[in-house]
Parts: sequence; C-alpha cells; structure tokens
Amino acid sequence: MKTWSELSANLTSVERVLEYTELPQELDDGTFVPPPSWSQVGQIEFKSISMRYSPDKPLVLKNIEIKIHPREKIGIVGRTGAGKSSLVSTLFRLTHFEGQILMDNVDTKIVPLNVLRSKITIIPQDPILFVGPLRKNLDPFDEFSDSQVWSALEAFNLKALVANLPQSLQTLVDEGGSNFSVGQKQLLCLSRAMLKKTKIFVLDEATANVDLQADEAIQATIREKFKDCTILVIAHRLETVMDSDKVLVMDDGRVVEFGKPEELLINQDGIFSQAVQRRVEE
Repeated sequence: MKTWSELSANLTSVERVLEYTELPQELDDGTFVPPPSWSQVGQIEFKSISMRYSPDKPLVLKNIEIKIHPREKIGIVGRTGAGKSSLVSTLFRLTHFEGQILMDNVDTKIVPLNVLRSKITIIPQDPILFVGPLRKNLDPFDEFSDSQVWSALEAFNLKALVANLPQSLQTLVDEGGSNFSVGQKQLLCLSRAMLKKTKIFVLDEATANVDLQADEAIQATIREKFKDCTILVIAHRLETVMDSDKVLVMDDGRVVEFGKPEELLINQDGIFSQAVQRRVEE
C-alpha cells in the first residue's frame, strides 16, 4: 500500500511533464537582428501599452505611456494587482500586448526573443540557483574567465565566503540553493547579473524576503555597481524606492503618478504621498 501510494503521487509529476510537452510553442516572429551594440544606451519607451492575459479577461494594463531615460533608476510601486509585474512581463514579451515598446528606438516586437531577453537582466523575488557547481550558476555558458567571476563576487563582498567553501567555485549548490541564506542567494544572483553587463536591469521585489538592513545594503551596492545601467525596481517597501530618480505609481493597470519622489511628496492628495505618510505614522 505504501509503494502504491508513492507511485500514485509520483505519477502526478509525469502528468505535469506530459502537459508541458503539449503546450503550444511560444510565438517568436521577430525577424530584425540588431547589431551587437544595440541596447547599450538603456532608453525604454512604453507607447500606448495595453495587455490582457486572455481574450475573455479584462485589461491588466491600460494605455501605458512612459519614457525612461538612460541610467535612470525607476521605482515602481502600487498595491497587489496594480499591474507592476505585468508591465515588466511586456518588456520580456512574455505575453502579447498592444502598443509599442522601444528600446534604444528599436521596436522590441521585431527583435527575436532570444536576442531581446539576452539584453535584459532580471532578479526575481525568489532568487534562483540551480543544482550543480557554483561557478556554473554564475557563468552558465562559460563566457567569462575565473578572474572575472572572482571580481564579480568581490563586488558584492562574497569573495571571502566562496573562497572559504571546501571546493571554492566548484562547490555544489543544493536544490533550491538551500546551502546558502536568502541574502547570500540574492547577492550571488546580483554577481551573475554583473557578469552579463546588460544596460537594462530589473528587480522584481528582489529584496522582499530580506530584512530592512540587508535591503539597504543591497540597494547601496546596486547604486554603486550598476550606476551606468537603467534600473527598474518593483518595490515592496517604500524605503527601497525613495532614492530613485523617479517613482512610477500604478493603480488598476494605469499610471497614476510618475515623477521625482520629492515632487510626488508635495502633492498631499497623491497616492504616493499618502502611502509615505501612513508609513511614517506606523
């Protein structure tokens, strides 16, 4: 009976794998291959972006119009379901959308998916490490030398930690990166991002699972090490975005406020100003 129960449970995994094999392949109709220098400026322009996840569902993004200049740090805030992560998904073309997104004046819809996504780095809320050598996690395609990998680790104060591991860079990462803390995993993902050296960098509530002190340390490192990048920060904490060049406030799939934090705070009736006031009172 025990064996039968285990078999029944494991067959669920087989069912899921078979389901994935039957999913339609992602549409990739991009035919324009830009030069290697494309996206080295880091300008992004959202033009009349509207999106829904299926034809029978309501719009989750409604006529988004914003322009992000090179090397700007943009904090994106809003309540759950406001459309923050949906906006980022359009940048990666994870879902069909109406309108245009221009990266360095090139329409992202005409660029092949593998090229487009290779030009953007994202750190999600749950840092992802794969089972295997640590070095393979940092440099999956063996594009960089050991000295470059060590430099990236040193930038985030991880060099001593990795050097003291039994097998150094060849230390095996357990499933889910369980042999590292959440903060260490985030810093390892940032080291991996630094190696890629893309000009557009997205943090999707990347510091939501660490305490405020660790969050502040990570944000300070990002400001220093990615100062030449355009950074989009979807934030759980208001403190995370207060030093941004601009703050984008979303509500019900719309842009309701967009400007410098100090300018938004002046408007006492604004969503951002009221949220900060509530935070201060707490």
